[in-house]
Amino acid sequence: MIRFYRHVKTNFTYMVSDFLVGILASFLAGILTETNIFASYGYYLVLCICFNLICMFLNKGATLYNVYIFFYPDRIIKYITRSFLISAAVVSVLLFYVGKADVELEFYLVFLICEYILLMLSAYTGRLFIKKIRRFYPRTILLGDMHKYKKFINYVNKSNLNLNIIGFVSLHSEKEGCLGSIDELEKIIHDNAVDYVYIMDHKSAEMYFKPYIQICLDMGITVGLIFDFYYSIDAHSYVSSIGNYPVLTYHTVVLNSVSRAIKRTMDIVGSIVGIVVFLPLMLAAAIAIKIEDFKGPIIFKQIRVGQNGRQFYIYKFRSMYTNAEERKKELMKLNEMNNEFMFKIKDDPRITKVGKFIRKTSIDELPQFFNVLLGDMSLVGTRPPTLDEVNKYETKYWRRVSIKPGITGMWQVSGRSKITDFDEVVRLDTIYIDKWDILLDFKIMFKTVLQIIFKEKDAY
Repeated sequence: MIRFYRHVKTNFTYMVSDFLVGILASFLAGILTETNIFASYGYYLVLCICFNLICMFLNKGATLYNVYIFFYPDRIIKYITRSFLISAAVVSVLLFYVGKADVELEFYLVFLICEYILLMLSAYTGRLFIKKIRRFYPRTILLGDMHKYKKFINYVNKSNLNLNIIGFVSLHSEKEGCLGSIDELEKIIHDNAVDYVYIMDHKSAEMYFKPYIQICLDMGITVGLIFDFYYSIDAHSYVSSIGNYPVLTYHTVVLNSVSRAIKRTMDIVGSIVGIVVFLPLMLAAAIAIKIEDFKGPIIFKQIRVGQNGRQFYIYKFRSMYTNAEERKKELMKLNEMNNEFMFKIKDDPRITKVGKFIRKTSIDELPQFFNVLLGDMSLVGTRPPTLDEVNKYETKYWRRVSIKPGITGMWQVSGRSKITDFDEVVRLDTIYIDKWDILLDFKIMFKTVLQIIFKEKDAY
């Protein structure tokens, strides 16, 4: 069944346009540099086509050919430029380093210039051309009201959807400004030679629209259900199916398995490197802790809350006296944080002399590399809360534990010593969740290193 809708979201018109651009760019480069592109069995032409195919593959991966992508100039320029530069880098390495091909450098440079300019022109002129010939595309009507109809038209005009929208059908009895009411659906489809029907309303499609969906299907008309569910948070969504059941999924965390695998690989490699590099320092810290307080343990172990409520033991070098938790209750009145979720005071009397040093230099957190290696934490994430903190959370705070906690994170590199408002802490954590990518992790790790070296750090 999947084969019937495998490429339904792909706009092949733009793909064909970009392919022709590659051929045109090669001819232009040949004319401008007086190079015979058909020489050596058309080697130059084949080279240009291969370059273009790589660029098209990257564009498709960036969803540029997806019919639902919104056409924002800055986004289109960014995606095309990125695909072009990667293609140029790959082909250049293969040509001049690996293959050492006998290609005229002048021709290749002129081709790159022509290719980039034509790709940009294709992206813009292609849309203008599509708008001109939309009357040849599927004749489409919308079941809804005037407000939703206008909103839908606006979205369609921003996207790459090839639809010829002829009007909307009212869900009620009024007929002004519409093709008719929903009770006249079959007649409207006949009279207007409709190919596609979109249904958009809050009511359940199963209970309210099922008879009308069946009418369309019996007539061979394609039906699209638009779920008008809007959420204020920065949620992403996608549609899939399990058997014959359509599934609409909303998510705020990254579900891309490749990205998650890369992040986990970074965690494993980074934690192993951290353990090996800092092992002498950890041994020195362990000896110093034992000398100051021989009876107490070297490692402080505490239950923390991880991804979506999973509990785990966090490991840190002990920086406080053994009765620290009991004394915390009597010190709560001195808490500098303007909330009941986090605890921090200046010159905490529970901290040992060695503890002050290892906290200031972040040595106390080195054992957390083992937490990362075990998979309970990540190198970069949100601050791991205690059980007491989580038990006081409101619903809106729970989102900050929707990912693995990290040794460092957005809050830690954003001047945390000056942040006493827990809502601000949550805001920084959710910014990280919403904006996450591999480069952001590297940026935060780099800032963390600079902060440790040049700025005093407050422990948590």
